[in-house]
Amino acid sequence: MIRIEHLTLGYGGRNLLENVSAAIPAGSLTALLGRNGTGKSTLLRALAGLGERRDGRVRLDGTELDGIAPQRLAETVAFVATERVRIANLRCRDVVALGRAPYTNWIGRMQPDDTAVVTRALASVGMSDYADRTMERMSDGECQRVMIARALAQETPIILLDEPTSFLDLPNRYELCSLLAHLAHDEGKCILFSTHELDIALTLCDSVALIDPPQLHHLPTAEMIRSGHIERLFSNDTVRFDAATGTISISREQSGLHELPSKKWKKEIQR
Repeated sequence: MIRIEHLTLGYGGRNLLENVSAAIPAGSLTALLGRNGTGKSTLLRALAGLGERRDGRVRLDGTELDGIAPQRLAETVAFVATERVRIANLRCRDVVALGRAPYTNWIGRMQPDDTAVVTRALASVGMSDYADRTMERMSDGECQRVMIARALAQETPIILLDEPTSFLDLPNRYELCSLLAHLAHDEGKCILFSTHELDIALTLCDSVALIDPPQLHHLPTAEMIRSGHIERLFSNDTVRFDAATGTISISREQSGLHELPSKKWKKEIQR
């Protein structure tokens, strides 16, 4: 599990989070929500040991992050960044195989079991047919799938992902998040991912962590829907969150959208 204790994060002279605490259990899928610039990526990097903390502690599987040796950290948490990745002249299976680095010998030689893990990870994200292709000629979404497969090949109990659906089309967004839910529930992994996909978060996730600077609210999904935090942070004159249905509605008057075209105009369009 991930346990955050009195954590303070920020950059420059600004604190994004102040004295926040939360516990994300194993076997759960948690969405990290927040408006742009509120610190979602900063928090994920801090939890992965890749960013500085101004105060507080992070515990991964019961061990304080500062006390985990690099080798052990690589066996505990996998992190997938949101940046576009292009690794020229390196096959996808070789990129995914980098996730096996914590388990291979000192010269990085893959054993049959490692190869099987890589093959299984590629299949999990639907990229088996791309195993021998190189990434410089692949789409952003395909490259993102490969990087997620690398994290799966790392076989860690904790997986952190920064906007993993950002380069995927709508069906693949749900497919990927369904895969993450399967890994969390069936394999007991603790998975936390940032997203702007409110519908996915409320449909597939066990809990939601919502950044409301400088606070972090973490609640089971049903409780988060009823809490009022989502309406307060994301609603305005144009967009409204309906807690009863868990959906977003748009005011046509406030948004400046016009009424649907008349039947006569629609006939002209069809011609």
